[in-house]
Amino acid sequence: MTINYNIKTRVAAVQSEPVWFDGDATVEKACDIIAEAAENGAKIIGFPEVYISGFPWWVFTENPVSAGQFVKDYYASSMSLRSERMKRIMAAARRNKIFVVMGYSELDGASLYMSQAFIGDDGRILANRRKLKPTHAERSLFGEGDGSDLFVVDTPVGRIGGLSCWEHYQALEIFAMSTMHEQVHVASWPSHDCYQNNGYNYSVTIDANRNATAMYAQLTQSFVIAATSLIGPAAHKAFRLNAEQQAMLPHGGGWAAIFSPEGEEVTRDRRIPSDQEGIVYADVDFTDILAAKSWRDPVGHYSRPDIFTLHINTNKNSLVEYNENKSERDTGDLLSDFNAQTLAHFEGSESDVRGETALTAPLVRPNS
Repeated sequence: MTINYNIKTRVAAVQSEPVWFDGDATVEKACDIIAEAAENGAKIIGFPEVYISGFPWWVFTENPVSAGQFVKDYYASSMSLRSERMKRIMAAARRNKIFVVMGYSELDGASLYMSQAFIGDDGRILANRRKLKPTHAERSLFGEGDGSDLFVVDTPVGRIGGLSCWEHYQALEIFAMSTMHEQVHVASWPSHDCYQNNGYNYSVTIDANRNATAMYAQLTQSFVIAATSLIGPAAHKAFRLNAEQQAMLPHGGGWAAIFSPEGEEVTRDRRIPSDQEGIVYADVDFTDILAAKSWRDPVGHYSRPDIFTLHINTNKNSLVEYNENKSERDTGDLLSDFNAQTLAHFEGSESDVRGETALTAPLVRPNS
């Protein structure tokens, strides 16, 4: 196995509040952020969990019945993988020559998923993944992913992977990512420091989740881009919060950061205030990964496969199995077609890319 560690690049972590319940406006805001990061030399940028169009805190602040008042608007502000909204983000990545990992509420058919789209610097969708297990009340709104959502994308700027929120507490999922020799990891988080007036939810504080992200970097020896959202006055208005609910979900909660393969927060000296928006940057040298792995490589010299093994089902779940005359095309074929058609539009001539159906960056899966 040959993996390139002779890479130096600049990465960026976003801390931003979406435009609540407005997918088009949030996409426009995301495109502006992408342009700003590229202007500042970033080659990889990570966005928060379901940035488009915002983390649905109302599934926590409301009861299941009253939360229903927000469902239709949330569906309307969500984004399909092959959509005009996605094309705008693809165009921004291509225009600014930057790799983008976008957290978004994915609308597929009539169901929603907590997804991350991996977009190349040529504007092509390289891969898409869904959160394997939505957390707690999230399961009242979102479906779950499957084993096909475990991968890293092998690109000229490194092997890029990603997980969302409390997937970073899933020990087996973390180990699975290690087996693919991930080099840059995008940790897409919402905002935090909620429910602190109850006095018992330390696990949803900034400190707790910053520590979890640092530990992920240590366990996988990867650079970690932690992108976060935040809560501002617009969120309180959009969620129609009463005084008690506002106390439970205070302004702020942002904590964007970048961590080294040793788990050090290398952007500590330039943290953005938790109630403000911005981008944090770090220049990374992949030989630092080798230095960390020389001490502990959990899928190499520091492993014990004679004692521990992990079985992973990477197959994509399907409700229907077709025979060889199946009437529906594979999702990968449809995505490749969407890439080709979209890039043809960017370049002004379909003939420029006709026949290009292969992804530009191979997906690396466990044991591949």
